[in-house]
Amino acid sequence: MAIVKSTIQQQVAEAIAAIEPNDRPVATIQTITGPSPWLTNGVLGLIGQLMVKYYFVTLTHRVVVIHRTSRISNRPQEVLYVIPLDQARASISDVRRNTLWSSLRFQLPNEPKPTRLNVHRMWRAEMDTFVNGLLGGAPSVPGQYPQAPQAPQPQYPAAPVPGQYPQAPAAAPYPPQQPAGQYPPAPGQYPQQAPGANPYQS
Repeated sequence: MAIVKSTIQQQVAEAIAAIEPNDRPVATIQTITGPSPWLTNGVLGLIGQLMVKYYFVTLTHRVVVIHRTSRISNRPQEVLYVIPLDQARASISDVRRNTLWSSLRFQLPNEPKPTRLNVHRMWRAEMDTFVNGLLGGAPSVPGQYPQAPQAPQPQYPAAPVPGQYPQAPAAAPYPPQQPAGQYPPAPGQYPQQAPGANPYQS
């Protein structure tokens, strides 16, 4: 069972190189989903452990890769998600840097709401690199990180001059019609990867 951080990082790097040799990790963190581990580990015990999932979350130069983690060997298993950097930046929120268990929320593809990812103190430096690598900059105050970019605010036209009437905007062309029976993907949904396919390829 891999418990040394450098060994775990090497295993994750090898798993990424196996599917995309031209990419390499910037930061890898081991995370546990669910509420605070103080609750799941201490109060709920074994039942609490059945409620959580273990992930390796890796920022590379091109994407964010999320592997399932084996609870027995602590090695990376199958790739669950490969998320482009621009989508990953918009997916991270509520970063909390604490003494023992830090956390952040990440909107996983096709999930109804952001998933809480708990990060042990052992991985806190890597969490800092992960967050700052996505959002840019270093926290000026411990526990504070730059905010994810916000959507641009709509621009409203100036009020018309009395006696003058604004020109009606030109009619926009209709969007191209979809072939019968085909619909564009709903916002926030990501294409599913076929088993065994290279997740880096769209």
